[in-house]
Amino acid sequence: MSAFDPVIKDGVAYVLFAYDVGLAIGLDAAEKSVKSMTERAPIKHQRRAPKYFDFQPIPLRVTQVSEPHRIGAFRTMPAVETVLYDFGAVCVTYQIPLSGPFSGLISLSEALYDNENLLADSRRLVEELLAGIKTAVSRPQISGFYEDYVIFQVREFDASDSRRRLLAENPPLVAQVLRADSDLHSEQEVQDALACQISYGAEDLSLVDWVSSLVFDKAADDTRAVIEYGQVQLLELRHLDNELDAALDGCYDALNRHAQRRWFPLSSGKELREIGQLQVESALLFEGINNAIKLLGDQYLARVYEQIGKRYHLASWDESIRRKLRTLESIYTKIEDSQSAARLEFLEWIIVVLIALEFVIPFLPGRAR
Repeated sequence: MSAFDPVIKDGVAYVLFAYDVGLAIGLDAAEKSVKSMTERAPIKHQRRAPKYFDFQPIPLRVTQVSEPHRIGAFRTMPAVETVLYDFGAVCVTYQIPLSGPFSGLISLSEALYDNENLLADSRRLVEELLAGIKTAVSRPQISGFYEDYVIFQVREFDASDSRRRLLAENPPLVAQVLRADSDLHSEQEVQDALACQISYGAEDLSLVDWVSSLVFDKAADDTRAVIEYGQVQLLELRHLDNELDAALDGCYDALNRHAQRRWFPLSSGKELREIGQLQVESALLFEGINNAIKLLGDQYLARVYEQIGKRYHLASWDESIRRKLRTLESIYTKIEDSQSAARLEFLEWIIVVLIALEFVIPFLPGRAR
């Protein structure tokens, strides 16, 4: 008997590319720069949720146009949605209509994994957008870091019990789509790929994994928005972690230089200001990333975000950044304390020299009375 392979009647694949484009984005100023095809819409809740569950501030959504890209038997839509976040992140989303056998998603998932054409096109769209809103971006520069991800949303199968039968009778097929790997047959890998499941009602189900997510739901804008935010958050944490690594290397060098210049206490002032500025900017970015969305109140979306956090190990990234910020603070304190001590010692030597001169000067030739 052949493995169960249901037919998708209606679905869409959302292909995400997230970039860091600067320290911060003034969303109001950016909206004025690109007045056409923009939207400041809150999360479109498909379920009951309190009013305060939303992004703060609400991201800016911009519609751009790109030539359709053929991905195997599938093709992207011309309209591309780009979302701008105030903490300097941009997420580009392509849409690919889905229909046909569910097994066809394996080849699509594999083709989308590290897809060079879509990556290059998404970067081009970000560069075009950045050129138009540059005045609204603080320290504009597209980072070399990026995150790509796919959300497969299946709105309707050919039969009402297809989703239940698919997961019960052919779980390896679902895992192969999630992992973009047609050779995945290990029972442990299949179980791990399907481990993060969450549903609100009897008719919906979301499976979250590293490479992609599968969402079985007719209306899932809110779920997709939270998954998208998880990708952006992971990107920004990776970017900030890398920036702190480079900063700590520079701080260690500054500490060594300061030890060699202890008789010139004023020479470290510029380095102290640079370290202090980096501390403030890093802390503000870190808080902005973690406080951009309010997760209290909507238990379902909070659970979706919790599953994303587990998959991406966001808590580990948070702890790594906090540890490096504490190290940066420690280095700043050591340089500041050492500079203060050197300054006091320098002043003490000046006093000693002045006192010595006071005793010596009367005995110099020509000074005797």
